[in-house]
Amino acid sequence: MSKYRRLKGFWLSITLAFIIFFVIQFLITSGQLNPFYVNMILLISINIILAVSLHLIIGITGQFSIGHAGFLAVGAYASAIITMKLGLPFWLAIVTGGIAAALSGLIIGIPTLRLRGDYLAIATLGFGEIVRIILLNVDYVGGASGMQVSHMATWPWVFFSMLLTILAIRNFTLSRHGRACLSVREDEIAADAMGINTTYYKVAAFIIGAFFAGVAGSLYAHNFYIIQPSNFGFLKSIDILIYVVLGGLGSLSGSIIAALLLTIVSTFLQDYPETRMIIYSLVLIIMMIYRPQGLMGTKELTALFKKNAPIKEDAQDGNKHTIA
Repeated sequence: MSKYRRLKGFWLSITLAFIIFFVIQFLITSGQLNPFYVNMILLISINIILAVSLHLIIGITGQFSIGHAGFLAVGAYASAIITMKLGLPFWLAIVTGGIAAALSGLIIGIPTLRLRGDYLAIATLGFGEIVRIILLNVDYVGGASGMQVSHMATWPWVFFSMLLTILAIRNFTLSRHGRACLSVREDEIAADAMGINTTYYKVAAFIIGAFFAGVAGSLYAHNFYIIQPSNFGFLKSIDILIYVVLGGLGSLSGSIIAALLLTIVSTFLQDYPETRMIIYSLVLIIMMIYRPQGLMGTKELTALFKKNAPIKEDAQDGNKHTIA
């Protein structure tokens, strides 16, 4: 019964996603959405990809990483080279950006993921800064002045990339590999004692998260016409981290909701950068005081609709139960 209900919820979510896609596509093609709102929708989708990819590393596997902007930069520049320097198709640029970021995740993951807590955070922060400094000094990609990129990130490309990212992370989390990652998050020593290769699963989660961050980087680069190393600094990693923490560590839908809300707020306050940072700070302070587990905690949005399901099943069996 639970499997049927889960399958039903899955197809209902897919149907709702496609309805949203066609509605927005109609509004764009009919000219009812001006470029400002179209750009905001694309940016929301890209930030959702980033939030969901970091959710796998921090929320599911419990590895505190603050170098996600480094993977975003690797994906952005790798895809820009594919389209602008080599003249290859955009779909290949997206795949290449993801693979380049995944390889970066493997290179940084193997030596550093034996670290834990603050030490891992410092190591991943160093990786992000190394990537930024390298890009700053490479003339082939424009150096400090940046690299011009053609606008190729349309709504269908961004939507289906976002949908595939969410489905991939969701299915991975529900698999036995995802349960192994959850065991690492809950108690790494106990997981290791039970025969789980903790280093393997931490590196695997890091590579998968980096791959989708690279995909987001490809879309990001081909949406803003120009990319510069300054776009991928420490504060960008903090922005992505805020999405995951605010939504709730361990909640996929929480990360999506937080990315949606904060991107809207940030977009409308882009003319007032100081006000935006004040609002960010106040939201985080209030959240940590009154709801430190985040908006959704470790629960998913679908759990809100299943609250009374066990009671209904007992009623159908004819059993009478009382709730204390």
